[in-house]
Amino acid sequence: MTRALRIALAGGGTGGHLVPALGLLRHGVAGGRVESVHWFTTGRPVETRVLGDLAEVLGVPATTSALRLEGPRGAPGRLRQAVDLPRAVLRARRELRAFRPDVLIGTGGFGSTPGVLAARLCGVPVVLLEVNARPGTAVRWLGPLSAAVCHSMAGSLPIGAPAGGRHRHTGPPLPPVLDEQTEREGDRTGDPDGAATGPRLLVLGGSQGAGGLNAFVARSAQALVAAGVHVVHQVGPGRLGEGAAGLVAGPGSYGAHEYLDGVPDELRRATVVLCRGGAATLVEVAAARTPAVVVPYPHHTDRHQWHNALELGAGARIVEESSLAADPEALCNWLVQLCGAGGARDRDRMAAALAGALRPNGSAAIFDAIDDVLVNR
Repeated sequence: MTRALRIALAGGGTGGHLVPALGLLRHGVAGGRVESVHWFTTGRPVETRVLGDLAEVLGVPATTSALRLEGPRGAPGRLRQAVDLPRAVLRARRELRAFRPDVLIGTGGFGSTPGVLAARLCGVPVVLLEVNARPGTAVRWLGPLSAAVCHSMAGSLPIGAPAGGRHRHTGPPLPPVLDEQTEREGDRTGDPDGAATGPRLLVLGGSQGAGGLNAFVARSAQALVAAGVHVVHQVGPGRLGEGAAGLVAGPGSYGAHEYLDGVPDELRRATVVLCRGGAATLVEVAAARTPAVVVPYPHHTDRHQWHNALELGAGARIVEESSLAADPEALCNWLVQLCGAGGARDRDRMAAALAGALRPNGSAAIFDAIDDVLVNR
C-alpha cells in the first residue's frame, strides 16, 4: 500500500512531542504519502511556534485543533484531568468523524490521550510514537489500545517483545534532510553569523529553555569567547534575560536567541553541542553527528533523559546538572579544550560513534508499520 493517507495526530505540549511527528509528516509529504493532516494539540504556546502555518510548511491541507488540556505549565493534576478529559474526547470524536482519517498517530504525553480514545470510539487505527529510551506513562497506558507502537530507541522496547508484534524498533522519525544522515565533512567552525572561523558551541535547552544551562553559559560566556569560541545560545521563550548580560568581548562571539527555527542547520555548523537530553534534540544531534555534551534534566523520576543520552554511546558525554554550579570553571575549561584543536581527535571519535548510534530510515519504517496496520485491520 503506497497511497496518500489522511492522517490525524494527537499530542503536543513540548517540542519533544511535536518535532519528531512533524519530521515524520515532512518525510511522508516528500514521498507522496500524506493527503491531508488534522492535529489535536493541547493549547500550549510552543505549539503555535512549532506548528504555525502548518499547511504552508507541509504543502498539503493541514489543520490543528487545540483541546485545551494543558496550561502554560504543562499537564494538570489528576482531578483536573478527570474533569476535562471526557469533554476533550467528545470534541475529538466529532472532529475525527468529520475529518475521516485513515490513521491516528499519537505523539506521546497526556495530550495524546483524548485523540487516541476518540479514535478507538470511531474505529480509526492508532499508531503510537515512543521517542524516548524509557516509555512514557501515556504510551504505557495507551499501548494496548494501539495497533502499533513505533520505538525510536531500543531501550524503550518491552522485554521479550516478539519481532513483528505490536512493538517495533523503527528508529526515530526524521524529515528527509536529516534522514539522509549525510557524512560529517571535516571540522565545522564559524561564528554565529558565519563571518569568522573558529570553534562553534551550540547551546540547546529544549523548546522551553533550561535554567541550569542558561546560568552556566551566562557565567562562562566571557571565558568561552576570550578563548575564541563562538557561542550560539538558545535560552528559551521569554528567557533572554538569562543569557549573558552586556557586551561579551574577545576573538570569539556570543549570541542569545529565544528560539532557533533551524536547529538541524545549526547542528551541522556546530563544533560541539551542549544540550539537554530530550529525545527530539538527541535524535537531531545523532543525525548531524555533532559531538554532544548532555546535561540531563535531573527531576524526572525515570531519568529518561539520562537513558536517552546513553543511547548515543561514545558520541555523548554526560554531565550532571549539579556539576554546572559545583565547578563551572573546570567545566568551562574542558569545553574550551573539547571545542579547540586539542579536542579534534575526541570529536572525531564522538562523531564516528554517533553515525551508528540510532537506527536509520525511521520515518520510512514508521510508514511501513502504518501500511501493515491498514492492510491487516
